[in-house]
Amino acid sequence: MSKVLVTGGAGYIGSHTALALMETGYEVVVYDNLSTGRAEAVLPPARLVVGDLADTEQLDRLLAQEKFQAIFHFAGSIVVPESVENPLLYYQNNTNNTTELIRLAVHHAIPHFIFSSTAAVYGMPDTPCVTEKSPTNPINPYGRTKLISEWVLQDTAVAHNNFSFVILRYFNVAGADPLGRIGQSTPNATHLIKVASQAALKRRSALHIFGTDYDTPDGTCIRDYIHVTDLAKAHVLSLQYLEQGHASNIFNCGYGHGYSVREIIRAVQKVSQVDFPVIESPRRAGDPPVLVSDPTLIGQTMHWQGEHDDIHEIALSAYKWEMRL
Repeated sequence: MSKVLVTGGAGYIGSHTALALMETGYEVVVYDNLSTGRAEAVLPPARLVVGDLADTEQLDRLLAQEKFQAIFHFAGSIVVPESVENPLLYYQNNTNNTTELIRLAVHHAIPHFIFSSTAAVYGMPDTPCVTEKSPTNPINPYGRTKLISEWVLQDTAVAHNNFSFVILRYFNVAGADPLGRIGQSTPNATHLIKVASQAALKRRSALHIFGTDYDTPDGTCIRDYIHVTDLAKAHVLSLQYLEQGHASNIFNCGYGHGYSVREIIRAVQKVSQVDFPVIESPRRAGDPPVLVSDPTLIGQTMHWQGEHDDIHEIALSAYKWEMRL
């Protein structure tokens, strides 16, 4: 099987994807600066190279030495409120560094590129369920930086016939490896299910709901939650799709139905059997009321199907992992 590079592979989604790639038979090299990732999340036989995406000289040497057949690009900044407060950091980390990585991929004739994008590129959609053809109109710097990177990939593939990509637009990723090997370990994570698990374990004094006056049935935001193991599988299928000679494409990654913040809180309270305190707080900047995926295209094109589409299973795996930390 071919050798692949996973940038940000010591982080949450990157480490689960690296594991799925190894279990499929790929040779995996992880490139991560460990600013939010953890070295112990890189399970053998994957190899960890510690380095920063901004260090193009180190990246250039690595790509020249290893002869990769694909790059999975996860490394980047991902917190929406932080992107509003510090947009230049996001344009540097997510746009400039990604553009340089794509340039190096072309220079070293690496044929396949799988990009970690986001449902934030849709902004405030007019319909509750978005397809890949829905208008892209991001409302925060995080979403804009990801969309610009998508454009760079699309334009590069037009200019270079031997370069193809898959862009995966994630909805809300949650849960942990069902066997308990890895999970969400990012310091100061803002993921709702992780934060709720921390509140259940009394590692936070309370959980804050940011906004209770949205135009939704219970006033809180609704999101499509996808188990991280199912998302990792989508990445493996994406590489196989490109290896089979299919054209570059963009896919939503979600289950096609959503849960409100209050519903997620109740799910975590149920699996943890802890009635932790909840505080209602004002809205955060850049949060759309409803964001739910239409996953038809990825199902039809790559025969992807969620195997862990149960909010209590997702919440329980996250809670069990949080107990281990």
